Amino acid sequence: MPMLESKGEFRPIRWRHCFCLLAGLICLLWLLLIQGQSLLLAQTSDQASGQSIEELKKSAPRIFIDCGSCDLDYIKTEIPFVNYVRERKEADVHVLITTLSTGSGGREYTLTFIGQNGFQGQEDVLKYFSHKTDSEEEIRSGLTEVLKLGLMPYVNQTPISQKISLEYQKPTTPAATTVDKWKSWVFNLSTSGYFNGEQAHSSQSVYGSFSANKVTRDIKFNLSFSASYNHDDYTYEDQSLESNSHSYGGSGLLVSSLGEHWSAGFFYSVSSSTYSNYRLKINISPAIEFDLFPYSQSTRKQLRFLYKIGPGYASYFEETLYNKTREALLSESLSITLDLREKWGSISTSVEGSHYFHDLSKHNVSIFSTVSL
Repeated sequence: MPMLESKGEFRPIRWRHCFCLLAGLICLLWLLLIQGQSLLLAQTSDQASGQSIEELKKSAPRIFIDCGSCDLDYIKTEIPFVNYVRERKEADVHVLITTLSTGSGGREYTLTFIGQNGFQGQEDVLKYFSHKTDSEEEIRSGLTEVLKLGLMPYVNQTPISQKISLEYQKPTTPAATTVDKWKSWVFNLSTSGYFNGEQAHSSQSVYGSFSANKVTRDIKFNLSFSASYNHDDYTYEDQSLESNSHSYGGSGLLVSSLGEHWSAGFFYSVSSSTYSNYRLKINISPAIEFDLFPYSQSTRKQLRFLYKIGPGYASYFEETLYNKTREALLSESLSITLDLREKWGSISTSVEGSHYFHDLSKHNVSIFSTVSL
């Protein structure tokens, strides 16, 4: 056994102690090496992550919002994980938002997501319904949430989806069943007045109206009444002049759906107006309408043919240019209306022609058209 000299004494070396010290030193160095590599990898990962966020945002879908009444600034703030473009042709997703009035006085928003470029051929449709009592903040918030959900299928196909997380808010109380006590009826009552007085002139004006509406998928009913009265007094030196005018009227509409394309209805109106020289005017017109496109596509496109025929009666305060104080006439009318709302723009065109049967020379043709690209 090897021996070492120390202060004149010889002691044996315990090799196992040396091996333990050497093993401990190696383990310590190994741990320091592993820790250093972990720190280096973490720093490298953080740097790579910081650089990738910009790259991920560049790869996010380009969105074009086609909505004339939407708050685009609010949408961009609430949905920052996509890129917004001003030109439709530059977009990866064209979002077309159209609206219709509902029977309850609210609005039905149809959001059509049209894929372009890499998403060509992909199209989705979502709907959002607002209530008559909703505030502007509630409407824009609800619409933006639906828009956010509709963008997810497109965002999910890009690397930016790595930074998106979903959250579910569990309701604290069970959802209550909504019961419409009014059975889809909506009533409106309004009144207004104006009074003004000066030394030489005074005027009073009163107006009131009432309407009842019911709109469902199968039937549409509208009933309305209105009345106005105006009185004016003029004084000039020793002369005074008094003027009175009034206008009263009521109208009704009943339309029943006969399927996805056809509908039939009944129109009537009763009125009296000193301004229009009508002591009493009555019109009754059964009608039928055909829409080339089904009702399910009505927010995007309509091509309607409306035919009306019916009698009319009028009595006058003063004799007319045709020496009439009263008359009853039969008339008919045909109108063709085209409404298109596509990704390239919108078109609204209407042509209407009408005539009296007793004299075909007494006819009327009107044309109205608007185009927005």
